Amino acid sequence: MIATTKGNGLGANLYVAGYDLSNDVGQIDALENGRGLLGMTGLDKSGHERLQGLQTGRIAFTGFFNDAALQEHIALKLIPTADVIGTVFKTAALAAVACSLTGKRTNYPVTRAADGAMGTGTEILSNSDQLNYGLALTAGKRTDTGATNGVGVDFGVGSTTFGMVAYLHIFAFTGTSITVTIQESSDDAVGDPYAAVTGGAFTAATALGAQRIETSLTQTVERYLRAVTTGTFNPCTFAVMAKRYSSAGAEK
Repeated sequence: MIATTKGNGLGANLYVAGYDLSNDVGQIDALENGRGLLGMTGLDKSGHERLQGLQTGRIAFTGFFNDAALQEHIALKLIPTADVIGTVFKTAALAAVACSLTGKRTNYPVTRAADGAMGTGTEILSNSDQLNYGLALTAGKRTDTGATNGVGVDFGVGSTTFGMVAYLHIFAFTGTSITVTIQESSDDAVGDPYAAVTGGAFTAATALGAQRIETSLTQTVERYLRAVTTGTFNPCTFAVMAKRYSSAGAEK
């Protein structure tokens, strides 16, 4: 018998710019990367010759109208000119498959069906980024009431030498500031204590929002990663995902 780890999307979470829209969205329409193709067909060819062009990424979803505080309509009704961060956790569990994208929100269509139901939708198109698949460093949303060392997540055998990218969403905050830092260890601190990843600290946060950080693309990143919080706060609710790049050039 062939072993399988097939899974479903039950219990998925969706975060946009520090808003948890998991209960307001009913469908993920697209999580995708793609490349444009450049036509390079010579006169002497009977079939198309193509080279890869620019890369693009996309997150698209549809959901339900909800104008309560911190819910879907408040989060999406304005189309910002600045980049936003979208993140999907396959499930709200530590080490769950997760993906994130930094890009532009393009639209906010609201529909009213004949039966009276109101629906919404939007998409985020990449801006000098790609859809990055990694692992969740928090079990969905995590709430810390003070400085906390998170649980280590195993990213696979050995270290990599191409750097990493990580994404943070802050959903609720009380206090002065919180700094979330990614730490690394080769063996989950059995003999190698956790230490901060160079370039792995997010900017100190004081309110709802989202951030992306990327290390040097020639940097060694160890097998285990964890999210650590410091600062003056009580409480703070947040989520973190990270990806170790597996090839040069951030796989672009």
